[in-house]
Amino acid sequence: MRAALTSDLAIREAYQADVSGLRMVPEAVARPASEAEAVDVLREAQAAGTAVTAAGAQSSTTAASITDRGILLSMRAYHGIVDVDPIARTARVRAGTLVADVKQAVAPLGLTWAPDPTSEHESTVGGAIACNASGARTYRYGPTRAHVGALRVALADGRVVEFHRPTIEKNAAGYGLAQDPVDWFIGSEGTLAVVLEAELRLMPRPTEVVGLALPFADEALALRFIGAAREARDVAPRCLEYFDGAALDIARSCEQVDLPAPAGSTLVYTEQACVTPSALDAWLALAEGHGAAAGDVAVFEGESAIAHARAMRHAVPAALNERGASLRGTGGRRVSTDWAVPFGRLEEAIAAARAIAARFGVPPAVTYGHAGNGHPHQNYLARDAREVATMERVVEETLRTVIAMGGTIAAEHGIGKLKRRWLPLQMSSLQIAVMRAVKRELDPTGLLAPGNIF
Repeated sequence: MRAALTSDLAIREAYQADVSGLRMVPEAVARPASEAEAVDVLREAQAAGTAVTAAGAQSSTTAASITDRGILLSMRAYHGIVDVDPIARTARVRAGTLVADVKQAVAPLGLTWAPDPTSEHESTVGGAIACNASGARTYRYGPTRAHVGALRVALADGRVVEFHRPTIEKNAAGYGLAQDPVDWFIGSEGTLAVVLEAELRLMPRPTEVVGLALPFADEALALRFIGAAREARDVAPRCLEYFDGAALDIARSCEQVDLPAPAGSTLVYTEQACVTPSALDAWLALAEGHGAAAGDVAVFEGESAIAHARAMRHAVPAALNERGASLRGTGGRRVSTDWAVPFGRLEEAIAAARAIAARFGVPPAVTYGHAGNGHPHQNYLARDAREVATMERVVEETLRTVIAMGGTIAAEHGIGKLKRRWLPLQMSSLQIAVMRAVKRELDPTGLLAPGNIF
C-alpha cells in the first residue's frame, strides 16, 4: 500500500473539496494506478480498521467524494479502455476513465455511451456508476444503470468479485432484489464496494443531430410546451431542458453561444437525432403553436454547434459553482436541489418552491435543468452560515412538498452527506433497514464511505 498512500498535507488538501461546497481534509490519500494497488489499500485498511472513501474526479454535488475520516481512495489514476467489442457493442473500461474519453474512444466505430452527465469532461465512469448519473439526454436514453452490463468490484476486505447482468428473459429464483447483483452497486455511492472496471453497453452514435433553443415569454408557456413535446408523435426529443430567466441570463453570458433570446424570457432547449425536414417543421410548428418567440429560435446543426449548445447548458452550473466557491471565506456556499416530481406536477412544484422561498425571505432560486423528466435543479447562493441554514430550511420544506406529490429528493446526484438527513422523508424505516442489512453483509465493519447515505 505504501506506493499508493500518502499523508502529505498538501496532497491531502488537494482532495478536500468536490462541487458540494463542503471541505473535508482526509487523513491520508491513496492513488492506486492498478487493481493490485487498490486491493492492497483495502486489505491493509481493513486490517487496521481504517475507513476508505472512493472518489473519481470529485465532481460530486453531495460531498460523496470527500471525507475527513481515514483514506480518500482516488481512482483517477486507474484509467483506460481495456477492450471494445463493436459487434457486441460493449466497452470494458477502468473506473478512473473520464466519461468524455469513453465517448471519444468509441466514436470512430460509430458508437457512443449514452449517459451524458453535464460534467462529462470532469466525471469518471466509476463516479457515474456510484451515483447512477444521468444528464440531459436521460430523457430518451435513461440513466447510467441502463447502460452497464457488468461490474468488477473490490469489496471492503479486498476480495475482487465480478458480476454480469443475467441474459435470460424470465427468472423466478429468489428475491427480485438479489437476482441482478450489478444493480447493488450502481447508485451505492461507494458504501458497498469500490468499482474497478465496468462493461458498458454502447449504442449507435447518431449521424445527425439538431438542437433547438426556443424562447418563451414566461415559465408557464415554456413548461406547457415541454408537456406538449412529451406527447407529440411527430417529434422525438432526446432532451427537454428548461432555463428560467435567471438561468438564461447566465447561459447568455457564455461567449461561445449566440443566443438571441429576448431579455426577460425563458428558454427550452431540445435535441433530436436523425432529423428530417418534416421533423424540423414539426418542432417549429409545435413551438409556435405554444407561444414561442418563433423569430428568435436558435438552431444548432452539426457536431460543433451541438457542442456549443452543450457549453450553454454547462455554463449555468459552472457559473453557480464558481459563485458558490467565492463565498466559502464568509461561511457561504451554493445550496442546490436535485428533486423530481411526476411531470404533471412540475409547474405546481416549482411554484410551491418559490412560495416557500418567499416565506423565508429568500430570493427565488435559479431554476434550470431536466424539465422533460420533471427534474429541475434549483440553486441558491448563501453568503454566510446563517443564510446556508435558512436556505436548507427552504430546501427541506420544498422536499416535503415534493414527496407529497409523489416525487424524490434525489433524481440523479445521489444522497452523499448533504442529503442523508432528508432520506427518511422519502424512504420508510423498513426500506432503510433493508439497505442497512445489505451494507452489513457487504461491508460488515462499516469502513466503506462512512457518512454517505447513512
